Amino acid sequence: MTHEVQGVVARHTGAPVSVETILVPDPGPGEALVKVLACGVCHTDLHYREGAIGNDFPFLLGHEAAGIVEAVGPDVQDVAPGDFVILNWRAVCGRCRACRRGEPWYCFDTHNATQQMQLTDGTPLTPALGIGAFAEKTLVAAGQCTKVPEVRPEAAGLLGCGLMAGLGAALNTAPVRRGQSVAVIGCGGVGDAAIAGAHLAGAARIIAVDIDDRKLELARTFGATHTLNSRTDDPVAGIRALTDGFGADVVIDAVGRPETYLQAFEARDLAGVVVLVGVPAPGTTVELPLLDVFGRGGALKSSWYGDCLPSRDFPILIDLYRQGRLDLDSFVTETIALSEVEKAFAKMHSGEVLRSVVVF
Repeated sequence: MTHEVQGVVARHTGAPVSVETILVPDPGPGEALVKVLACGVCHTDLHYREGAIGNDFPFLLGHEAAGIVEAVGPDVQDVAPGDFVILNWRAVCGRCRACRRGEPWYCFDTHNATQQMQLTDGTPLTPALGIGAFAEKTLVAAGQCTKVPEVRPEAAGLLGCGLMAGLGAALNTAPVRRGQSVAVIGCGGVGDAAIAGAHLAGAARIIAVDIDDRKLELARTFGATHTLNSRTDDPVAGIRALTDGFGADVVIDAVGRPETYLQAFEARDLAGVVVLVGVPAPGTTVELPLLDVFGRGGALKSSWYGDCLPSRDFPILIDLYRQGRLDLDSFVTETIALSEVEKAFAKMHSGEVLRSVVVF
């Protein structure tokens, strides 16, 4: 059986997205059909529309999603129809060298659904991050479904990408320890999630850095103890001044530009940690003084999806949300209809929102 649903499609580089009828097949072996309840509008979707992540148009956009499993393939055991799930884009294989050595969060052979969703004329769609959740229903690999207790889907779905990236950068990649000083450069959704993660970990001092005073004020609600506007103040000098002249124990770059990475590198203490979680543009390079790389010690790390294991981390974070210790609701700036995704891209680009969330 094929399901006809409405979904947001990017047909050409830079062209406005459109809501179109798409065909979603019933799940085959290893697959799950999910009724999408909510899906966040992420910068990654805009990157797909702009052609910055491959050229496999047309794309079915959307990936920060929560929903209900409607059907599963004949061999699926971990999820069942009726389960409330958060979708993830790293379904671990359990067989690659990372999985075999006990580090499945680095899985090098993650997988997606085998069958393709299509336009009504038979054109195959490329789902964003293997998910394609700006649609009433989507087909994914069963391993991309993480069962959690049912909560507000607009909030839960954001763990599927951006918020997990930021939280995981602080909690998993760094990892931040109780009493440490942390600076976060870039206070969008990912940066604010990193601030929330540092707060959860018990950081004593959390310094938010951005060029927008509105974002800096919001960062305080997620746990920032100090703020620096890098448009008017030198962030490196500011971070050092707020850490007794030493620099922060952990600096998280949630922007991913050469200048912000250099700021992070220069603003960390001896033996400190730099974590890159902002996604750099293709072709971006950075030049570092090698003697300082050696002399400062510590570590320069990249955070892949917050180095998360969805089956482990999503339920833990949802429990913290239910306990009132992790405010996922504050990341939801507005809820919108499927037809408003293009407008949401403009708002996101201008910094008006942390997350617009499509609700079905």
